[in-house]
Amino acid sequence: MPPAGEIGEAPAAPCCSESADERKDVEEKSDINITALVGNEQVNEDADNGDLPFYVSAFIEKEVGNDLKSLKKLDKLIEQMTENKMQLEEQVLTISSEIPKRIQNALKNAEESKQFLNQFLEQETHLFSSINSHLLTAQPWMEDLGAMINQIEEIERHLAYLKWISQIEELSDNIQQYLMTNNVPEAASTLVYMAELDIKLQESSCTHLLAFMRATVKFWHKILKDKLTSDFEEILAQLHWPFITPPQSQTVGLSRPASAPEIYTNLETLFCQLLKLQTSDELLTEPKQLPEKYCLPASPSVILPLQIMLTPLQKRFRYHFRGNRQTNVISKPEWYLAQVLIWIGNHTQFLDEKIQPILDKVGTSVSARLEFSRGLMMLVLEKLAADIPCLLYDDNLFCHLVDEVLLFERELHSVYGYPGTFANCMHILSEETCFQRWLTVERKFALQKMDSMLSSEAAWISQYKDITDVDEMKVPDCAETFMTLLLVITDRYKNLPTASRKLQFLELQKDLVDDFRIRLTQVMKEETRASLGFRYCAILNAVNYISTVLADWADNVFFLQLQQAALEVFAENNTLSKLQLGQLASMESSVFDDMINLLERLKHDMLTRQVDHVFREVKEAAKLYKKERWLSLPSQAEQAVMSLSSSACPLLLTLRDRSLQLEQQLCFSLFKIFWQMLVEKLDVYIYQEIILANHFNEGGAAQLQFDMTRNLFPLFSHYCKRPENYFKHVKEACIVLNLNVGSALLLKDVLQSASGQPPATEALNEVGIYKLAQQDVEILLNLRTNWPNTGK
Repeated sequence: MPPAGEIGEAPAAPCCSESADERKDVEEKSDINITALVGNEQVNEDADNGDLPFYVSAFIEKEVGNDLKSLKKLDKLIEQMTENKMQLEEQVLTISSEIPKRIQNALKNAEESKQFLNQFLEQETHLFSSINSHLLTAQPWMEDLGAMINQIEEIERHLAYLKWISQIEELSDNIQQYLMTNNVPEAASTLVYMAELDIKLQESSCTHLLAFMRATVKFWHKILKDKLTSDFEEILAQLHWPFITPPQSQTVGLSRPASAPEIYTNLETLFCQLLKLQTSDELLTEPKQLPEKYCLPASPSVILPLQIMLTPLQKRFRYHFRGNRQTNVISKPEWYLAQVLIWIGNHTQFLDEKIQPILDKVGTSVSARLEFSRGLMMLVLEKLAADIPCLLYDDNLFCHLVDEVLLFERELHSVYGYPGTFANCMHILSEETCFQRWLTVERKFALQKMDSMLSSEAAWISQYKDITDVDEMKVPDCAETFMTLLLVITDRYKNLPTASRKLQFLELQKDLVDDFRIRLTQVMKEETRASLGFRYCAILNAVNYISTVLADWADNVFFLQLQQAALEVFAENNTLSKLQLGQLASMESSVFDDMINLLERLKHDMLTRQVDHVFREVKEAAKLYKKERWLSLPSQAEQAVMSLSSSACPLLLTLRDRSLQLEQQLCFSLFKIFWQMLVEKLDVYIYQEIILANHFNEGGAAQLQFDMTRNLFPLFSHYCKRPENYFKHVKEACIVLNLNVGSALLLKDVLQSASGQPPATEALNEVGIYKLAQQDVEILLNLRTNWPNTGK
């Protein structure tokens, strides 16, 4: 920054003087402006760095430039810079006067803080010594007090222990008094409270107290249970429980109908009292469990009153179906399965009408019928678990057992509403060893069934061949039997408890489909020489039917659920690409897609072979027609009536006969594909081998059009409304060849003058040409011989 004296003297310099003086003043004023404008620190710093001349020159260039008239601004600039200078000086003076005061205050505060700190350190030292002295003095007191506190805590634990014993004894005395006064309901309620205390004490480490509590609960539970069970069984005996006869013949054992209300009242009272013992019964009784390998779902034990009601049936079951009884035959599982179903059926009405209202009144959500069924089901599961290892390697006995179990399960679920989430026979069949054997046997018998169905004399004959409405698919017996076999397998495994087991069965089904496809392919290869024969067509119908049914199954809810399960398994094992997983997740593909694709490929190959066979016959029959003298045929005006070319008869007869033959032997969807494929090849053949290979006079073109539109196209009118749309090449070629001369000449000129332009396309569309390209139309026009003589 320039000295203050220089800045102050700048306004006194004369504004008008000689050029040298004026130039000097301008430079001094510029220095002032630059100093004021750029600021203090930045400009000074730049000046120290040698950048000040740059800023001065920039400032002069901006304010003055090359215009001398702008020098009039100098007075105003000098005033502004002077004002800025004064402000900066004031700020500098203010800061210079305040900073020492602040520093002085800071030093003073630091001194005071130091003094306070020293005082605190002295106090801390004094307090530390006092505390140590006090601790040393109080140490004996603390030791004595700690010992006393430990004694108090021990006495409190003893007191709490004695209180628990006292409470247990008090509850036990109450139960005894209630029983002495025959107040069983209160005794049962007290026992419930005692059992709840037992449950609360389970986290305690007082083993003797726990043992005493459990022994007391067990003692009174046995007394109450025996007393109530005896009374309950007596009531049941009066009702002639259990009911061995069907519901229609049950008299409920009441000799005097007037006593029925009293009996049912006692039944309800005892049932409710036994229900109260449920908590202590679950506490004391370990429920019977099958080994963990069967993966049964966790479930509470059957309620105590129904356990008592089930006892006589359990005795009967064990008597008849265990040991050396004649009714215990390992090859007759249907005997005990049917017996259990009979018992459930016989007791359903009584349970619904008499027992369920009691449970509803108590406020429990238990279903009497399901509890009863669950108790009997455990007998069946135990029996199955014992019998299966004995017949695991006898295919016939094992298969018979599985069949009977599946029938039993179906009736149990459909008729008696037994939930699939409860323990059932499918959990036993899902055990690893048993399940793998089931898969093996299922595969073995399925393959045997496939052998027999394919070797049957009626394998390729439709069962419904004489019923047109039913026989739309023209399905041979072997294919229908095979799909029925797959459907039966689905019904057999659809109630398995886990998705992984279902997926294994699904893989079995897919293997069987692939095996059946291979067998069909082998039989088809034997019939290749007779590709239009009955058996070949039956194989084709079979392939089409299986593919169609699998596509329908893919949309079934059951298989969609399996698809979701498979998606989760594949994602865990990384067995599929991200694209395949995405297709499965988005339902773009299905679990049967691989099989369907293989069947569709086989179907296409077989249809192609049939089309090729018929097309070869058509080409052979069309040889004479190809040699027709299209150049010398009489015009339409020269003929009284147009008639079919005699050389076209073999061609049309072949087409007619083969179409009728395959229409009768193939199902509608297959035959539709066949004739459309054949027509596509025929259209191209006639266009290329007959039309483009010849020249046509007026009569030849008219004859060709008559043969095609009045004879060939109508052959397929039975299969679609506008068959000519499938012969686009031939139809449009006939249009070009039969245009009148004027129109043909005009079209030719348009095509030659507007090659590839929209006018050419519009001209073609006007005469009905949409399929053929412009070059093809020009070639066809050149095949015409009936052009006028222009003298050229």
